[in-house]
Amino acid sequence: MPVRIIHVGLGGWGGSWAREAIPAVSEVEVVGIVDPSADTLDAVRTDLGLPETAAFPSLTAALAAVDADAVVITAPAVTHVPLALEALDAGKHVLVEKPFANTADEAAEAVHRAEERGLVLQVSQNYRFYPAPQVTRDLLRADAVGELSAINVDFRQWDNDRPFADHPHYRFPHAMFNDMAIHHVDLLRMVTGQEAVRVFAKATYPSFSKYQDEAVASMLIEMQDGLVVSYRGSWLSRAEHTAWAGEWSIQGEDGELRFTSRAGEPGDVSGDVVTIRKPGDAAPTSVELPTAEHHDRQGGLQAFARAIQGGPAPETSGRDNLRSLALMEAATRSAASGVPEDVVVPS
Repeated sequence: MPVRIIHVGLGGWGGSWAREAIPAVSEVEVVGIVDPSADTLDAVRTDLGLPETAAFPSLTAALAAVDADAVVITAPAVTHVPLALEALDAGKHVLVEKPFANTADEAAEAVHRAEERGLVLQVSQNYRFYPAPQVTRDLLRADAVGELSAINVDFRQWDNDRPFADHPHYRFPHAMFNDMAIHHVDLLRMVTGQEAVRVFAKATYPSFSKYQDEAVASMLIEMQDGLVVSYRGSWLSRAEHTAWAGEWSIQGEDGELRFTSRAGEPGDVSGDVVTIRKPGDAAPTSVELPTAEHHDRQGGLQAFARAIQGGPAPETSGRDNLRSLALMEAATRSAASGVPEDVVVPS
């Protein structure tokens, strides 16, 4: 039987979830949709062919009216933890969009609640569900380039043309760190299997930026074994744009591994590339990448449904995601303080 879900938050990216991501996964069935905007709610309901009895202005109303196993939360980030707590207290499993919460301490409250009740709490770190980072993780586990000496990550995009009032992204708190780099540091933890212990971050504020907080930032991230990772990210880059997962150079004693991922529309894996160059090679060698039934959000949603049905616990659990959130918090503190900051993960 499919997992019955209530989907909360249907505007913008949430509407894309409703129309594109969720219908692609046969392991789930939408039994209720929630949004405070009547127009948004009706538009999504019509597009999905749902009856009026499946549409609600609040999660509270939906939980009281329909039988569901889980709640998918794609509402604004500030509402993530309050909605997750309400769903967990009602005995529902939860899949929540990233960023999980405004703070790691706030996220930890939801993690504790889920663990107390024996419920699945998963964060949609969708970049993990692409072949390039998955193959990179496997290659590093197999010691493909030997002991690592450095990792360089670059992300470059331009997002500065829309009017300030029309683009909520400009007002997203610390958009470079919390909304974009969170993907990259989560991938860093995934591919290396290591945790970050300290970070030194610097943010840049060009006069032409429309962002209320940093849109350009650099980080030096110290991993637990002493490896130092260099990260550069920009929403204001006129250089050649990278894929959304960035450009990665992973250097070791026995060669260099490079990868890029999520270059096109969500779920498109045609731009995923992994190469290895060994000492003496005239050119890098491309690594064959596997195919899967689902990628991106669909891959995460499928993993969520299978975890609920007794399968493996999701790798992007709320508990795991606390470490990615804590790294972003440390980066934000460092950019403000001007000194390296320790990564402090709530217990």
